[in-house]
Amino acid sequence: MRRGMIALMGAALVLACAACGRASETPTPAPKGPPPLPAPETLSSRSAAGPGEKLYLAKCAMCHGPGGMGAGLLARRMDQSLLEKRTDLTVDYVVQAARMGIGNMPAIPRGEVSDAELQQIAEHLAKGAKP
Repeated sequence: MRRGMIALMGAALVLACAACGRASETPTPAPKGPPPLPAPETLSSRSAAGPGEKLYLAKCAMCHGPGGMGAGLLARRMDQSLLEKRTDLTVDYVVQAARMGIGNMPAIPRGEVSDAELQQIAEHLAKGAKP
């Protein structure tokens, strides 16, 4: 019985020392993630927007971001997207890319965006519109 009591006290002593050692450790800081998202651009925040820009904000900005260059969610992880660096986008290219899809972007059917609406959006984007 005496040996059992000594073993029990020894185990308690080991646990107490281990707990004291952990209390003095400083917690490691949480890893930093991507910067926070910018405030969303909406029709109310761009009251002077033209018709193409209004359509863009309503139908495209949720994925592509306020500048229209496809960064969207990746914008938090990139300084500047490759698409933003392009200066040769044409209205026809934007229309074709939207209708057929490109990369991770799915095709946009006429039931979601009419030909006339897409033309206005493409003209807005081809002007090199920036926020």
